[in-house]
Amino acid sequence: MGELSPGVDDLERLQQDAVGYFLRSTNRDNGLIADSSREGAPCSIAATGLGLAAYVVAAERGLLPRREAAGRTLTALRFFRDSPQGEEPDATGLRGFYYHFLDMKTGRRVWQCELSMIDTTILIAGALTSGAYFSAAADDEREIRQLAGFLYERIDWPWAAAHGSVVSMGWKAGAGFLSYGWEGYSEAMLLYVLGLGSRTHPLPEASYGAWTRSYQWENLYDIDVLFAAPLFIHQLSHLWIDFRGIQDPFMREKRSDYFENSRRATVVQQRYAVRNPLWCKGYGENCWGITSGAGPGFSNQRAEGGIERQFYGYVARGVPFGPDDGTLAPWATVASLPFAPEIVLAALRHFRDTYPEVVSKDGLLTSFNPTFGTGGGAPGGWLCPEHYGLDQGPVALMIENYRSGLLWRLMRECPAIVTGLRRAGFRKGWLRSSHR
Repeated sequence: MGELSPGVDDLERLQQDAVGYFLRSTNRDNGLIADSSREGAPCSIAATGLGLAAYVVAAERGLLPRREAAGRTLTALRFFRDSPQGEEPDATGLRGFYYHFLDMKTGRRVWQCELSMIDTTILIAGALTSGAYFSAAADDEREIRQLAGFLYERIDWPWAAAHGSVVSMGWKAGAGFLSYGWEGYSEAMLLYVLGLGSRTHPLPEASYGAWTRSYQWENLYDIDVLFAAPLFIHQLSHLWIDFRGIQDPFMREKRSDYFENSRRATVVQQRYAVRNPLWCKGYGENCWGITSGAGPGFSNQRAEGGIERQFYGYVARGVPFGPDDGTLAPWATVASLPFAPEIVLAALRHFRDTYPEVVSKDGLLTSFNPTFGTGGGAPGGWLCPEHYGLDQGPVALMIENYRSGLLWRLMRECPAIVTGLRRAGFRKGWLRSSHR
């Protein structure tokens, strides 16, 4: 890969590599997309939703013929329409929601996983993106719109919030709802907007206020910010929703908006890395990006300088309160591109020059840890051995939002998004001119 700079060509290459993950990882018979590049990995419904949105980017950028992108999309949407919904332990879903992980061939539940409200939300966001983009009169594109609407309108959102004031994180056959719900600022913003926007089974408006009352406002490094430790939380809902200049009651009180908040959270990440309170190797002004994801494994190790460190596997890393074991996620750095392009592009140049192994034709590495000694002497230390759809999707979509705002423009015209935002109390900005 060539010198990374603010030039469009370099971002095009990063975006093309990220889109390539979804083209390689799909079962063309049913449209399901693998959770990761690991051999035998199951389908992740969230990765499938990101893949549907990535097909839109691929068609728009000429990386995939529009007809093929529509065909791939139809295959997936037809599968989810026809797959079994019920309380059987091996069903695909229930009440319009879907299990987190599915068998790549059969589409049935695997790993005794939960019926996931947030992963279903990501899947449906991808479907609605498809419905907004494929707007032609051709039969295949008309069917995409119909199926996207059907899948969205089938979801019984109030059922997911029937046992409390906030939406439950999941449900399991034979066990019922998980004991915890969505509390505190998180990626559930997208869930609440879509749930509130439903024409058929909407969430009660009071559920949004119940959620925002659990928010935590902090001052970190002299920056006032709505707190969430992992960086991805400040990105995921923004893949689809343009929060610039629109405010809900919470942000009106703070005289901010969620886009500005994500910019501040990105700067907090950089300032934390500069301070580097745990003396992790490599951290600095241009080397940051701490979020949920894979790590070198749960172990103790005496790293450089004789410091005894605890390392972790897949956990929700975050700043400034941790956990932090020196694991960095280049993809999460890129996904902040629309918020703070100057510091993101500088970080990308640094990654390319200092850790060239984190960039490949298979996309940006999910994570690496220079602090974790591998005995091989590689500058990057531990390198994640696989790529994840949950990582490659935000790279493809946020580069597109930075370059053209495509996803944001499409979703501004999506009735579900517009209605959901208004019912949540969002006002001003582009919502004033929306007729939906």
